[in-house]
Amino acid sequence: MPKVKRINLALQGGGAHGAFTWGVLDRILQEEDIEIAAISGTSAGALNGAALKAGMISGGRDGARANLDWLWSRVGAQQDARLVDWMRGLDPGRVARAIEYSPAFAVADMWSRMISPYSFGPFYRNPLESIVRSFDFDKVCAEAGPDLFVCATRVRTGKIRVFSGPEISTDAILASACLPTLFQAVEIDDPITGRREAYWDGGYTGNPALFPLFADHLPSDIVIININPLERDSVPVTPHQIQNRINEISFNSSLLRELRAIAFVQRLIADGTMSSERMKKVFVHMVADDVLMNDLSVATKLMPNAFVLDRLKTAGQIAAEAFLSTHKNDLNRKGTVDLVETYN
Repeated sequence: MPKVKRINLALQGGGAHGAFTWGVLDRILQEEDIEIAAISGTSAGALNGAALKAGMISGGRDGARANLDWLWSRVGAQQDARLVDWMRGLDPGRVARAIEYSPAFAVADMWSRMISPYSFGPFYRNPLESIVRSFDFDKVCAEAGPDLFVCATRVRTGKIRVFSGPEISTDAILASACLPTLFQAVEIDDPITGRREAYWDGGYTGNPALFPLFADHLPSDIVIININPLERDSVPVTPHQIQNRINEISFNSSLLRELRAIAFVQRLIADGTMSSERMKKVFVHMVADDVLMNDLSVATKLMPNAFVLDRLKTAGQIAAEAFLSTHKNDLNRKGTVDLVETYN
């Protein structure tokens, strides 16, 4: 029987593009000799992580896969199988551009820039709330299964807060996914500051946070599932493209800072300046499809489309298969990401 390889997962946020992560997780869960020890997730990554953990505790790997399917069926995936079948031959980038330049998206985008989410008064509703409230939080917060960390940003201080264990709640996950132009800030009592704090999307300070995964009891391998392209060749010129790239850069900046810190510590360990007993040697891996993500846009992040979500899941499965074929034997042995090239 092959030796079990223990890994940590770092799940980025990126709206409906989190369906790519759904596909990656679906494929990884089929590997009986890979154990998920911990998950750090932000926004859509937090939803994916909570669904995976609750499902795994209920029904093992198959339960985790089924719960992820349930989550994305609620978000919008496969809501109309006939539509998905009809559009299957189309290019997802073309569909993304059609949505981006549609009158409905133009109106919604203009509305979000002119109207505060606080303008709705008693009529305000967070569309994610009904989905998140359906999670079984006894299982999401359980000591069994993978450790789960959910990242959000304190509005008042601009600092990160990482929720774990019994701290994880409907409000914590909604806070992690709270884009301030779309949703009202989520208020949660904070034992560190001793006051009730307002929170925005965790992507501004940790997308996702890697440092919770450095704990001694966790494995050295961190597999980052990246859904915000690190590089775009073309210069954005339209208002939508410019706003999209601003969001991608800001949401990647915290991750790149942590990767730079990891690389610095690795150099100190390698040249003997610091003992590996004092600082943990971390093996970083990444699963991504930058070609696909470059072809999509902010429109497909914010307006879930059954066809695009279906294609994102498939792309995630393919990317995970490629990663496993190339690097599965490297897990628990060495990192597969050139950190210096990534953050330079």
